[in-house]
Amino acid sequence: MEAIPRNYDECRFDAFCKSVLRNEAHNYRRGLKRQRDRQVSISALPQAEMDKLCTVDCYPSDNFTFSSHGYDLHISSELVADAFSNLSEQAQSILILRFVLDLGDAEIGSLVGMSRSAVQRRRKKTLDELRNKLAALMPKGG
Repeated sequence: MEAIPRNYDECRFDAFCKSVLRNEAHNYRRGLKRQRDRQVSISALPQAEMDKLCTVDCYPSDNFTFSSHGYDLHISSELVADAFSNLSEQAQSILILRFVLDLGDAEIGSLVGMSRSAVQRRRKKTLDELRNKLAALMPKGG
């Protein structure tokens, strides 16, 4: 059987097509390898990463709200809210102004009618009292 004669242009075109197909196959395999390297089984994820994959609905009724000078402090923990509610109104005011508005002691003092040093002492005493109440309310080992 005699081979069919081919001209030079047909051979060049065939070689070009083979080269293109070979390069596309190489790119496809490289993409698959990159995908395999980056993919992680969901069962192999650490707990911290798993926590990022979920969302939790948060409703206003889930929070306890405390107000002072027109600003609100939202507390979601029932233990913390219970301990905070047992504080005097002035102590609550000082903490809300400090931690919600990030005001300094002098600014808080001008709003509540106290000196800067009195606000600082009251804030420190209130935080210590709150810390002690929370430690007493916390279940053992928690």
